[in-house]
Amino acid sequence: MSSNSQIEISDCHENISNPRQLTYLQLYLCAVIIGIFGGMVATIYYFVLETMMHGMWDTLPEIVKPYFPSWLGVSNYVWIATTVGGFFVGLALYFFGLPGEMAQVVDKIHNPGKIDIRKTPAMIIASLIAIASGGSAGPEAPLVQVNGSFGSWLGDRLKLTKTSVRILTFCGMSAALGAFFGAPIGAALFALEIPHRRGLQYFEAIAPTIIAAIFSFTVFRLNTGITIGGFYHFEEVPALSPQNLLEGLVLGVIGAGLAIMFIIIFRIIGKLLNPLEQYPIVLATLGGLSIGLIAFAFPQTLFFSEAQIQTVIETGASLGVGLLLAIAVAKMFAISFTLNSGFLGGFIFPLFFIGANVGYALSLAVPQVHPTVGMVCLMAAINVAVTKTPVSTSIILSVLSGTAMLPVIAIASFVSFVLTSQITMIKTQRCRDLKEVDPSNLILEQVTSDRIFVG
Repeated sequence: MSSNSQIEISDCHENISNPRQLTYLQLYLCAVIIGIFGGMVATIYYFVLETMMHGMWDTLPEIVKPYFPSWLGVSNYVWIATTVGGFFVGLALYFFGLPGEMAQVVDKIHNPGKIDIRKTPAMIIASLIAIASGGSAGPEAPLVQVNGSFGSWLGDRLKLTKTSVRILTFCGMSAALGAFFGAPIGAALFALEIPHRRGLQYFEAIAPTIIAAIFSFTVFRLNTGITIGGFYHFEEVPALSPQNLLEGLVLGVIGAGLAIMFIIIFRIIGKLLNPLEQYPIVLATLGGLSIGLIAFAFPQTLFFSEAQIQTVIETGASLGVGLLLAIAVAKMFAISFTLNSGFLGGFIFPLFFIGANVGYALSLAVPQVHPTVGMVCLMAAINVAVTKTPVSTSIILSVLSGTAMLPVIAIASFVSFVLTSQITMIKTQRCRDLKEVDPSNLILEQVTSDRIFVG
């Protein structure tokens, strides 16, 4: 018998003799706790953010309006506010340190399998300032950091193994996305897809993450009163036909191309701003100025675009093809300056916004394409090409759109996914470490199917 085999048997015996066990019921109880906590955190974050945004963009402009010089004009408040906001983002990063972004979260999920809770205060403060200042980034990334780190902390407190701590971390991430997206199952699958470039691999976390997402979703909706169901009111699509399936394929190709264009712009802006990385205050202030100047020309690009997508649905026809496309390109630059200058947040809804604008423009240029089909399919295709989450994105958008277009959305998503499989924006996405999948666990699960062994 080889020495490696002896080591494997010895490790297996050690695991059996000294197991640290969680029954499935205990695991699900942890998921419930994390889900309730996540829903409460999302609720508090939501109300604080709404208060800050209302103060900065509704109350403050009315206060300073009489003091604006006549030669400057109140319309310039936009770029002044984003620049000042950028300065305060830089101050937050300077004093609290950079808490990390989605790529680092993905890297930590793989190894060591948990998110550091000590970075949570910095993430909360910096992200609230960044989003309230008009940055093109949403709260999903900060909430993932906060709730995911709580799951990690709980796993450490219970002295669980790396694999089990990771499952609870996924529960926290799922709870954050469940509240934010309003689609619990899609949110849970998104949390499990995002670490990888080619599909979901941490299959053992599916059930607990869905439970956490459902409880978080419920708590958040009860506390905020936000409607359950389709968030957007798209024009109703006639009964699906084979033509729609073909449209999904073509739109998937177009979405892949747009995503590649966005990634190129993002990387170029990143390289241009790279020399300022050691000067966070200067970098964030410059980023705020850039965001404000873009918004001065295209006001639709301000904020993370969750609400602005409904505006596209209602007013897209009056904007015309050229303006819709220009807004989409301007949004690409706004996202790039936002995330490369230290503004913290997620890019999912901003990517949806790009797809919505281009999709509506396409439907105006080619009347055979229904506006809803064009918008939703491109929203999916662009996001999937960047995040590599075809299954969850399809589910989330079918819920948010309140349509029965899941087959068409899935076609657009997977076409884009396949075409961009060699291109990635989140460079830390990778396959799970198969060394962590211990074959002996399969035997243990057969012997004691009501338990998960940790230790």
